[in-house]
Amino acid sequence: MQRILLIRLSAIGDIIFASPIIQALRQRYPEAHIAWLTEPATRDLLLHHPGLDEVIVWPKAQWKSLWKTHQYKTLLRAKRHFSADLKAHQFDTVIDMQGLLKSGIWARLSRAPERIGLGSREGSQHLMTRVIDKAGDAEMIGSEYRHLANELGLDTTTFPMLIQPDQSAVLFAESMISDHRLDHGFAIICPFTTRPQKHWFDDAWQALIPQLQTELSLPVVMLGGPGDIKAAASIAGDLPIIDLTGKTTLLQAAAIISKASLLIGVDTGLTHLGTAWERPTVCLFGSTRPYLKTDSPRTEVIYHHLECSPCRRKPSCGGAFTCLREITPDEVLATARKVLQA
Repeated sequence: MQRILLIRLSAIGDIIFASPIIQALRQRYPEAHIAWLTEPATRDLLLHHPGLDEVIVWPKAQWKSLWKTHQYKTLLRAKRHFSADLKAHQFDTVIDMQGLLKSGIWARLSRAPERIGLGSREGSQHLMTRVIDKAGDAEMIGSEYRHLANELGLDTTTFPMLIQPDQSAVLFAESMISDHRLDHGFAIICPFTTRPQKHWFDDAWQALIPQLQTELSLPVVMLGGPGDIKAAASIAGDLPIIDLTGKTTLLQAAAIISKASLLIGVDTGLTHLGTAWERPTVCLFGSTRPYLKTDSPRTEVIYHHLECSPCRRKPSCGGAFTCLREITPDEVLATARKVLQA
């Protein structure tokens, strides 16, 4: 393994969970050239990782735009150029951690003689020279990637997640803390995901926020993306909250999280950053259950198992989302006290 390409195109949470494999490879192959292929939305999470030599970006959105505007010749040239560039890297080994056809195609087009897929499906298994089944402790955070590392003969005695913001993001976070006088500590809430069945309820957040401020003496900062601005306004209302939704880049949000006293969030990438940074973190899970064991006394998961859970992308409750409704603000506050003490 002299030239290694890792492929995980998305999403934020999975990039975070898979990040320990970089250091595990670097420890085993200190002189290797290690690159990662991803999409533009997650590029910045990897760009400054000290164990990576290169981040290769697949411009998926740009290609979709060319297709929708019928610029087929331009799209074909772009695909040929990208494929030729990937081949020119002369990778010896490709490790496809996504296991889908869209990632397996790039593994095959790299022309690497060794192509290893994790749980490869959708036909991508036929593009690999070796497929490693997804396995491990299903309740442990990032267990499938630890299992992959073990199967590759890597040392997983320690398997820490690492997302490295750049200096400008750190300065942004420090400036925000100074401007809002948060030097004595603050709590972050991360209420937003792409799926409503993963959301806690607005009235629950509105009950919790004042308790964080009065009982824990922690001002509250809310983080989210540009698409969450309207939902954030619904939660914030007239509450004294610092709403940064849509006002930060992904790395700026990561830098702010790294300095937080407490983070409370649903199953979303920003919440998992709290665990990666080893900040006191409370995760609220309902329709999904990516992990229950966090490998950290500073992260606690609240999850009420019902007969229908986890339903993932196929909720059967008609929008009641009882699994999340059963999580009360008092339970979250008590769990927050626990992780703060830890």
